[in-house]
Amino acid sequence: MSGPCRVIAVCGHEAAYGAALRELAETGTTVVRDGRALFRTVTALARRGEESCVVPMTLGRDPELVADTARTLRALPPAARARTVLAGPFGTSQHLTAWLRAAAGRAADTAALLITAPAGDPFEDAELYRVASLVRRHGRHGLVEVAFTGGDPDLAEGVRRCLLLGARDVVLLPAAFARPPLPDVPGTRVEDGGPLLSPAALARVLAERVADARHRGEHGDDGIAAGLTAADHHGHAHTHPPGEGHSHGHSHPPATPHGHGAAHPHPHPHRHVHGAGRVIRSTA
Repeated sequence: MSGPCRVIAVCGHEAAYGAALRELAETGTTVVRDGRALFRTVTALARRGEESCVVPMTLGRDPELVADTARTLRALPPAARARTVLAGPFGTSQHLTAWLRAAAGRAADTAALLITAPAGDPFEDAELYRVASLVRRHGRHGLVEVAFTGGDPDLAEGVRRCLLLGARDVVLLPAAFARPPLPDVPGTRVEDGGPLLSPAALARVLAERVADARHRGEHGDDGIAAGLTAADHHGHAHTHPPGEGHSHGHSHPPATPHGHGAAHPHPHPHRHVHGAGRVIRSTA
């Protein structure tokens, strides 16, 4: 892709399905939900001869958004797909942890941190507890709790937990693009920790993802195949009792080449990646 390219930000619940990223639209980025809206947008641009770079706006907790976006792009008509590349996710869990640690550095040492995000599936929510644990372990705040908008615990309950654990000042840190509302809980002072990323930082990261995707596209990789596998290990495939390691074998059919031109039916061990088996609380 060498010509002008339209940037399309695909949004899920972390970005309030686009409502939390209205400022991006002011910079010329097209903000859409996944599914039909994305399909129609990319198809219309291709008909006008425009190229598109699609960026899944997840911060690492919603790999399904990446996979769903890839499936939508895979279904494009050939002419539209040839003019489209899929970028990697806006952020990963590692990015989210680093951004939250930076945000925590702006809060008073004596304050409790309440990391908030829109509720997702059980594995997304468990991932936020893991991220919060890392923020606490590698930071200077002794009390780091988690709460969800539209989930359990909600923001008011999260603040009450901080109060019960001795906090009088609570700073809300959003682990999402959407800013959380401030709950009113008697006995505490609740402060807004600000956006996770400033508008300038958000635009810079988005530009980096687009540049990487376009570079890959110039070498024949539209990113869709990688996107389709983004959620492969999201959640439990199956469970085993504690301490029972295992391997699974499979056989290759006679007609299947195995990298050296010969087929063979010997078994291969497979490692299975399982979703979080327990929730790590971040309370000190």
